[in-house]
Amino acid sequence: MTSSAPFPRPDTRPHVAVADPDPRRRGRARGRLLAADLHGALDAYDRLFVLSGIAPATVRDDADRALHAVDAFRPALRAQIEGIAEGAGVEPWRIAALNARTEILARGRAVPPGECSTVVRRVRTAGGGATHIGATHIGVQTWDWHVELSPYWHTLASGGGAHRYVGLTEHGILAKIGVNSAGLALHFNILGHRDDRVGGVPMHVLAALVLEEADDVAHALRIVRAAPITSSGSFMLFDTERAVLLDISPAGVFEAPQTADGTFLRTNHFLTPVPAEHEKSWLYQPDSGERHAFLRERLAQADAENDEQLLRQLVTGPGEPPVTCVPDMNGPMGRRWASLATVVLDPATRTARVLDGTPAEHATRPWIPLRA
Repeated sequence: MTSSAPFPRPDTRPHVAVADPDPRRRGRARGRLLAADLHGALDAYDRLFVLSGIAPATVRDDADRALHAVDAFRPALRAQIEGIAEGAGVEPWRIAALNARTEILARGRAVPPGECSTVVRRVRTAGGGATHIGATHIGVQTWDWHVELSPYWHTLASGGGAHRYVGLTEHGILAKIGVNSAGLALHFNILGHRDDRVGGVPMHVLAALVLEEADDVAHALRIVRAAPITSSGSFMLFDTERAVLLDISPAGVFEAPQTADGTFLRTNHFLTPVPAEHEKSWLYQPDSGERHAFLRERLAQADAENDEQLLRQLVTGPGEPPVTCVPDMNGPMGRRWASLATVVLDPATRTARVLDGTPAEHATRPWIPLRA
């Protein structure tokens, strides 16, 4: 293991806290708070779309179609997206394109992705004067993405819906990784299926819906299974009692297995046979499989029973699969991948801890604590 090399980060990281029962006003408040930096995020994605060979007219058409799909399923989420646009002073389709960026980018093959690693495990907790094993779940994740997006993410506290939730997301995007006040936690990884397309509820919008509405894992599963889905992703859903790892795809929603030692482990390939049959294997392989196998073996040998110990398992260096992802800053845009953030979720305490950096920096850079 080794520590990671630095890459550009902003001097300050925005924290966006909004609370309003009216979804449009809630979105408008978010847009106002992010207006100064939001154009940078829009410009970065415009460049990524061009690199992927997606014409601006196609991006706008896809964004409008995604917005209509959201409106048909949960009008309040469309109101939040349009509210962000109003608050930031941009056209609604621009914010819709950010929320559907995964689905739009699925059209292209020119920008090869490098993506995230997630581990959830039952852990020991102290209580009643004794140590109990398996009392709750803890999740840790790297969020790996283009280094050009490093300035354009923030921590979030959103209230006004059924539940308050906290976590990390990108500027203009409703949600990504987080935990809510009911004690439901969600880690989010991207997958790739040959039938991925715009037309359903985008994965990032679905994540926001789960965090805002779900009382527990069972409720979250009902929400996901009811949603019109035309794209792929993985939600790791867990509360204190139950954890479920999902393969979400146009072919359906499937529960993926634990590893032999009871750990839930996700990189960026399908773990169930039906969606795997039509996987875009050229997107994430062999990287995803190598990271998965490496972490599975490392976790099987490690006594990782708390968040600090789990974090250490995500630290990698030269000669190892890039679980800790460090960019080659000499490379062109579209090929500079980095672990932009590291996140720990604890549903028992309704807390998220966000590190503005890689797992290798977990002891040297400050954590941002959030409570739902």
